[in-house]
Amino acid sequence: MSGGKGHMVLIHGAFTGGWAMACWAEAMTAAGWICHTPNLLHHDTPAHGRPHPDLGRTSLVDYADDLARLIKTLPEKPVIVGHSMGGLIAQMLAGRNLARAAVLLAPSPPWGVIPSTEFEILSAVGMVATLGVFWDGPIHPVYRVAADHTLNRLPREERRQVFSRFVPESGRAVFEIMHSTWDMRRASRVEPWTVKCPVLAFAGSADKVNSARTVKRISDRYRDTEGKTAFRLYDGFSHWMVSEPGWEEMAADAARWLDQVIS
Repeated sequence: MSGGKGHMVLIHGAFTGGWAMACWAEAMTAAGWICHTPNLLHHDTPAHGRPHPDLGRTSLVDYADDLARLIKTLPEKPVIVGHSMGGLIAQMLAGRNLARAAVLLAPSPPWGVIPSTEFEILSAVGMVATLGVFWDGPIHPVYRVAADHTLNRLPREERRQVFSRFVPESGRAVFEIMHSTWDMRRASRVEPWTVKCPVLAFAGSADKVNSARTVKRISDRYRDTEGKTAFRLYDGFSHWMVSEPGWEEMAADAARWLDQVIS
């Protein structure tokens, strides 16, 4: 079956592109959804290549605005699936009433949700100590960081292959996520009561980037009166839940949940 359930927009995370959501898109297409895997604004550049000149100062709001334009061309409101930074953008779009439902995969927290673990706090501090004023320019991916904390559950060769497709990321967007308390614009702010659709949040017990405790806090913000919002903890999963071993079970869980909450 293909396309009978409606449209789905799958949003990738930082340093990647629409390709990162390919596994989930294939599974959801098989489950009956029409899937779209767009590149975030200024992410359609060659892997590890020279970034777009405007990338470094591109905001999360710019990413959300660009995707909102895409969503408004669709014949109906889509389900939105987002991974990591894409999970935060999914929350922002849901807050604009642009989603039938939202599935958040290891989502980054919106403004007001403070880090839950020492690792999350030290990562934010370490970025400033290592990169200085990073929010005015692009940030280039570093294999050691990705291999240790994002792609760590992938087999070694697959880890190298996935990283070979990484692209630079906006320093402004990273700042708005990791240092949101310093962001006077509150770019990542999502008022809980503006998210009126069902929300399913997935967390990995071994995820250091967006810990299970942080993801649970995100999920708890969107509790709905009909009891459709849900939280799932997957034991042993790390951050790259879009294709790390066992992702198929998670995608199937999401498909079943969508069948239950969307009439």
